[in-house]
Amino acid sequence: MAPPVLCTPPFPPRGGAGGRGGGGAGPPPPHGGSADAKTPGRAAAEPEVRPLGRIVPVPASVTPGGEPYTLTAATRIGIDEDSVESRAIGRYLAGLLRPATGFPLPVVDDAAAGRGIRLRLDPDETGLGAEGYRLSSGPEGLTLTAREPAGLFRGVQTLRQQLPSAVERKSVQPGPWKVAGGTVVDTPRYAYRGAMLDVARHFFTVDEVKRYIDQLALYKVNTLHLHLSDDQGWRIAIDSWPRLTTHGGSTEVGAGPGGFYTKAQYREIVEYAASRYQEVIPEIDMPGHTNAALASYADLTCDGVAPPLYTGTKVGFSSLCVPKAVTYDFVDDVVREIAALTPGRYLHIGGDEAHSTSHADYVTFMDKVQPVVARYGKTVVGWHQLTGATPAKGALVQYWGLDRTPADEKERVAAAARNGTGLILSPADRTYLDMKYTKDTPLGLAWAGYVEVRRSYDWNPATYLPGAPESAVKGVEAPLWTETLASTGDLDVMAFPRLPGVAELGWSPQSAHDWDAYKVRLAEQAPRFDALGIPYYRSPEVPWPAE
Repeated sequence: MAPPVLCTPPFPPRGGAGGRGGGGAGPPPPHGGSADAKTPGRAAAEPEVRPLGRIVPVPASVTPGGEPYTLTAATRIGIDEDSVESRAIGRYLAGLLRPATGFPLPVVDDAAAGRGIRLRLDPDETGLGAEGYRLSSGPEGLTLTAREPAGLFRGVQTLRQQLPSAVERKSVQPGPWKVAGGTVVDTPRYAYRGAMLDVARHFFTVDEVKRYIDQLALYKVNTLHLHLSDDQGWRIAIDSWPRLTTHGGSTEVGAGPGGFYTKAQYREIVEYAASRYQEVIPEIDMPGHTNAALASYADLTCDGVAPPLYTGTKVGFSSLCVPKAVTYDFVDDVVREIAALTPGRYLHIGGDEAHSTSHADYVTFMDKVQPVVARYGKTVVGWHQLTGATPAKGALVQYWGLDRTPADEKERVAAAARNGTGLILSPADRTYLDMKYTKDTPLGLAWAGYVEVRRSYDWNPATYLPGAPESAVKGVEAPLWTETLASTGDLDVMAFPRLPGVAELGWSPQSAHDWDAYKVRLAEQAPRFDALGIPYYRSPEVPWPAE
């Protein structure tokens, strides 16, 4: 059998990244650009009306019935004029729908919406929780109801997916624009549904990060974890330690130019994510994965000698000097400045692959650093190696082990969970989006094995880690490491189509988890990927529409 192909649009490579990232596909158009370039593998025509609930993630409850709702040139979007949030969501929805429909779609007070689309906030809808929504569709109109603005925003993504995928295009399309009749009542399984983007190994610009945020929003992801520092680069400005960026941020894997975010640019990312109801979790990995910091400031090393900048991909060779007092001055300054920029609840301190740090030093370091995070009003998140020390009260640990990880390591994490530590599940051989699909995948790594689409979807977070109580599992996250990924096209072809499946694991009830049904719904996303200019991997496990 011939190897599966990567379905990629013919865009040029990202500037400054040519020749790196394993020869992957060039990027789709930048954030806000046209997505109408012809794409090889264009999917076959869709039905005029998509069956209600045949989307990703699959909704919790679907009751189809009655005639569809039809979007027309007369449609108005009605909102509660007293709610700043619902007005912003109404404008967002109108902005999504106007280019392809060509309709004006004015955002008006609810009473003036007529047979239009209504966005309603109702504090009495307690059963919908913080992110749930109800969608009711019929010939007389379409209403989205939620208790909180985040629920309205999630409901907009359902409305968007129920429309033909051509609605994603940036030029006027013929329509018609119909939403199947009936009712969807939907709430998420887990409160934490995350994706991580590594901007340290290869740097990605503000607009490139925004583009990823928009992709995550479509699948109801609510957390963006940014890996901001590593051996190859430091990507966030710290006023009290300026060489972290001017020197430590000046390169990346393959000796490219690197880059970093000013504080204003980081705030821009955080604010954009918030507009998509995503919380940003910044990560400063320590005490290992710190060569960029050590190269910038010799005082952070034990011998007082700054190492050279590093542009390779090995891990485990660097460490902050645990006995030195200046190390904790550094940590305090970095945490203080990043916490002040970040309105979210969490700050990720890494803690993995600290092979150059003795166990005793690792424990000492974590015992000193975790209270610093709390001092500045944040909750600790760390990779699951943090359980080798004592996780702070309320901390979350992110498990990235494998099915074959030794039982004693799994038990150590499970024991922490039984003692009250929350778990984010990111098993590398299930959710790491940078793992190769097969041996023929030109991008990515394979240290955790090959991760095809079914493998990334077909597991149950609640029962994955033996001995860990289900109540300890706070959610799932799909990390995307960038040792081999240098362009947005590279990111896309590794994230799609696995990212939607991990998002469904986080959102949809376990009772709806069925590979045979999911692969059909996933295949139906192909025209939407095309319309959005997303290159994707045409896995042979998925019944994609004919090319």
